Amino acid sequence: MLNYTVEIKPTNKPSILKFEFNEFLTKQKGYEYHNIEEAMKSPIASQLFYLPFVKTVYISQNFIAIEKFNIVEWADVQNEISEQLLKHINDGGKIVDEKEEDSVSKIPVTVYAESTPNPSVIKFVANKKLVLESAEFKSIDDAELSPLAQKLFHFPFVKEIFMDDNYISINKYDMAEWEEITNELRGFIKDYLEEGGKILESGKVQSKKTEAPTPEIDTSNLDDISKEIVQILEEYVKPAVASDGGNIMFKSYNAESKDVQVILQGACSGCPSSTITLKNGIESMLKEMLQGKVDTVTAFNG
Repeated sequence: MLNYTVEIKPTNKPSILKFEFNEFLTKQKGYEYHNIEEAMKSPIASQLFYLPFVKTVYISQNFIAIEKFNIVEWADVQNEISEQLLKHINDGGKIVDEKEEDSVSKIPVTVYAESTPNPSVIKFVANKKLVLESAEFKSIDDAELSPLAQKLFHFPFVKEIFMDDNYISINKYDMAEWEEITNELRGFIKDYLEEGGKILESGKVQSKKTEAPTPEIDTSNLDDISKEIVQILEEYVKPAVASDGGNIMFKSYNAESKDVQVILQGACSGCPSSTITLKNGIESMLKEMLQGKVDTVTAFNG
């Protein structure tokens, strides 16, 4: 059984608070309930409506958001709600009864193919969140925790797979050209998602066979400069890299040599233009933003 944890996160609307979980709660859809009658198919929402201050309950893939009436302050009730939600879910309580809906019709999913700077990699983008953190699979042996990746590796031209947020990057062998296989892969992924197939066994995955650091870096033991580097990579570099179907992770910083080591994943791994990107982009940015503290950036393929 999965062990759920929850984070309490404010939203841009003070009356709405979001309780975000480390695993997916629903298969594909989001749900909105305004009263206990509407929430009959959601045991957890029904339970919440017994609280007199609950106005609306929103349930999405990995979070539950609650809108309250102004008769209480969030600070007075949020921890109690968090504990209530965790107890319900970790005790095996249902979130939403999706069986009836799933038996009636498939949930429409859009998937489109997008080229990347790496000619060996195509990015397949869906209109829904697929994973809660990035996951990389170098072979079918690495994919024991991803049913979807295992099936994709049965295509003889699939070399490596990288997943993040709402996309899947596929690295191919040279035995096939993209114009011959793109539609086949796009169609397979679309059908798989519409049928409700599992992407990962859990929302988050870390391969037991890799020594690469996890995407969520523990900065508590890092020196101040390393923390600044991580922040710059997260804020300025990762979004641009993700748009190209890849990922970058901080590995280490040497204060004496002023060298920063990073790990490239997905489309960035083995990309012919990655050296240019490093020198003209990331290295230049770190030199400018951390003057005198960084001289070089060294990249390793994930």
